[in-house]
Amino acid sequence: MLNKLLFSVLLGFFTSTLLHAQQASEPLTNASDENSADKQPPGFTSDSTAAAKFPDAANFLINDIRLEGLQRIPAGSVFASLPFNIGDSVNPAMVREAIAVLFRSGNFNDVTLGREENVLVIALQERPSIASIEIEGNKAIKSEDLLDGLSRSGLSEGQVFKRATLEGIRLELQRQYVSQGRYDAQIVAEIESLPRNRVAVHIDVDEGTVAKIKHINIVGNQHFPSALLTKLFEMQETSTFSWLKGDDKYAKERLRGDLERLESFYKDQGYMKFSIDSTQVALSPERDAVFITVNISEGDVYTVSEVKLSGEIILPEPVLRSLILLKPKNVYSQSRVTRTEELISKILGNDGYTFAKVRNYPKIDDENKTVELTFFVDPGKRTYVNRIEFRGNTGTMDEVLRREMRQMESAPASGHKIEQSRVRLERLGFFKSVQSDIVELPGEDDLVDIVFDIEEQHSGSIGASVGYADGSGLVLSANLQQNNFLGTGKRVGFSVTKNDYQLRYSINYTNPYYTIDGVSRGFSLFYKETDFDQLGVAEYSTNSWGGAVNYGYPISEISRLGFGFGIANIEITTGLYAPQEIIGSPLAFDDIEYFLDDISGPNELVDIRCIEGVSELCDGFEPNPLVNDPYLQTEEGFIDRHGNEFLNLTVNASWRQSKLNRGMLPDKGYSQSLSFEAGLPSTDLEYYKFIYEGQYFLSLTQEVSLRFHTKLGIGEGYGDTEELPFFEHFYAGGFGSVRGYERASIGPKGTPAEAYLIDKSRDASGEPTSDEQGYYYDPVTGKFIAQQRASNSDSFGGNILSEGGVELIFPLWFIEDRRSLRTVLFVDAGNVFDSSCGDLQLDCYPLRFDQLRASYGFGLTWISALGPLSFSLSEPINATQRDDTKFFQFTIGTGF
Repeated sequence: MLNKLLFSVLLGFFTSTLLHAQQASEPLTNASDENSADKQPPGFTSDSTAAAKFPDAANFLINDIRLEGLQRIPAGSVFASLPFNIGDSVNPAMVREAIAVLFRSGNFNDVTLGREENVLVIALQERPSIASIEIEGNKAIKSEDLLDGLSRSGLSEGQVFKRATLEGIRLELQRQYVSQGRYDAQIVAEIESLPRNRVAVHIDVDEGTVAKIKHINIVGNQHFPSALLTKLFEMQETSTFSWLKGDDKYAKERLRGDLERLESFYKDQGYMKFSIDSTQVALSPERDAVFITVNISEGDVYTVSEVKLSGEIILPEPVLRSLILLKPKNVYSQSRVTRTEELISKILGNDGYTFAKVRNYPKIDDENKTVELTFFVDPGKRTYVNRIEFRGNTGTMDEVLRREMRQMESAPASGHKIEQSRVRLERLGFFKSVQSDIVELPGEDDLVDIVFDIEEQHSGSIGASVGYADGSGLVLSANLQQNNFLGTGKRVGFSVTKNDYQLRYSINYTNPYYTIDGVSRGFSLFYKETDFDQLGVAEYSTNSWGGAVNYGYPISEISRLGFGFGIANIEITTGLYAPQEIIGSPLAFDDIEYFLDDISGPNELVDIRCIEGVSELCDGFEPNPLVNDPYLQTEEGFIDRHGNEFLNLTVNASWRQSKLNRGMLPDKGYSQSLSFEAGLPSTDLEYYKFIYEGQYFLSLTQEVSLRFHTKLGIGEGYGDTEELPFFEHFYAGGFGSVRGYERASIGPKGTPAEAYLIDKSRDASGEPTSDEQGYYYDPVTGKFIAQQRASNSDSFGGNILSEGGVELIFPLWFIEDRRSLRTVLFVDAGNVFDSSCGDLQLDCYPLRFDQLRASYGFGLTWISALGPLSFSLSEPINATQRDDTKFFQFTIGTGF
């Protein structure tokens, strides 16, 4: 009985101690609610008097544990963190440990423990969860980037809210804006309580303005003027064009890069001991201007005394020495040292030593101001390719990718061949990007895997399109074109195109790997109707159909030969005012009965049917032949000599070479091509054409380059065809030629058509009622018009083409996606010439460079989501009165 009474007293004392330890939680908005590693749990003091008063004999035996207050957190996670279980004996030290563990989890604002008989009761107050995070006012830093940073710091939707973490993030964002020169940026974080123990986080951002650089001062320079050194900086003092380039905006990262460029400049000039002693960045009282001061010590110029090679020399030493860019007595250059290390590492990597390391160990002689260079070569073990893996090619077969590989499995890993393989994949045109990675195999020091990460893009289209182009007008197109048909790499297409001057149907098929070694074969069929008068050329139209078969053969990694055969049936229709080079004029129409014959006598009417000899009504009548009439004497045109319908067989050959850095909007490398086409002997048309096209990019800076381009062509007839057929002529002017001039508008003009000398106005006696003036009949209007020469003189083209130009390619610094946008300043020049000009042809010359037309201006090309868009603003330099000029030109296309 006494033992039971003693047990009850001790148990009551233990319970009252625990209940006394309970503390009310503080408000959510109070930052002091946050727990730290050193914070004591509520209800306990540092001296732990409860533990001292609670004897081991009075330990509480747990029959059950009940949790109260849980809403989101699983009970299992709480039980797993407790230092005791049901059936264990609990003492005050274990209670304190349990409370501390639950607080350290960061999930609770308050934790209390109590007892009901033999049940341990744990009352918990959860921290709220984050229902949403909203960021407003930010432009310089994207919301996605801010949210990603918050998530990495433990602040994201669905996570437990921690005010201390939020405050830390707010301060970090503030520092990020300061590093961008936005010293007046303000970050305000607000918390909104929501039902079911949730909160909404609102972050209001006032980005402020970027402080502009007013002055950059370099102190300590003796051998180079400050003006030269500050030009090395990306950041510049505010100038007239700073609003466009944004180079006067201060940023800590940009300053660090500028200081590195300054140091590299000095060390490339031999100043090995150059150092930047200090940098001061001062802010104006208004916080809108920055003043930068850089203190430097130049030191002395050092020259190279000797160059040595050490380490494991795998390749012949003369080969490695040929890669060393510094020789004895040269001024020391840090960039040449670095480049030498890269070249030796690269050539070793091409030989299979993928992880070769080359380090330079300079030995400086301060007394003589010289440096001895020693390049230590550590080739490592030769590595072999275990496996080549492709990732991301969900639509393209592995076979299509593997046939482009120049690096093979089980062969030594070659950096050159891996890069070559990557470039070949990128040039296929099926992918947005291709990245290669060399992956070491765990536990193997001589085996690697090559992984190509591929981002596919649409390589074909099906549907319809609408566009507009200067010279073509409204363009309607329906097409089925797939450059990677069913992932096989084959090109299959069908299209129908209609614009102001042409209707065209075409079918094409190409297998780029007709043979395993890369020989391609393609077929094509077409039908087209072309009205050249609508194109601004001479007044004639063609209906043609035909087909071709073409083969291509690779002769190197960057060069390819092509050859093929074609057949085309061409029918030509001329208009009333077709140039005399096409068809002689005047023409006699079926409904014309009379014309004035000034040879046989004044006002003498001659029945033209008699002259043609097609009517019995003229028996016994012997009029003067047409050739005797001075008005009707004319040179024969091409159609008069050869007819207006041709079945033409052609052969073609081409050579193409390309080292461009990418297929669309390249800015590095070069490309050139030479093509030949000829009509076969003994066919309807015997002619040949040569065309050369080339472009070369010269890099001026990382983002600025010059593009030089040219297009040259020559054609001629042979055999029975004494001249190049007029419908194979070259034309110049417009986009892709000489901007600032109408499409196909410059070059030789055709000889205008002659008047038709006829008269149908007679009285009842058959005498003419008009005067002796000649008339010609216009079958289009049905009227008689006084004799004259046709005044219009459209472009006729020629058999010699000479075009070229230069473009300054520069970025718009405020545009983020610069790969899809190109801006240029350009100068274009070119013209079309003819080796056999007619006596009355205007602007027709043999090749004469003083007759080249030129223009200058600004151009932009944008690969937009709606299709490609190009426009130019240009001004002709030496246009004549007969040239058709155009200041603004553009093309645009959309798909639906």
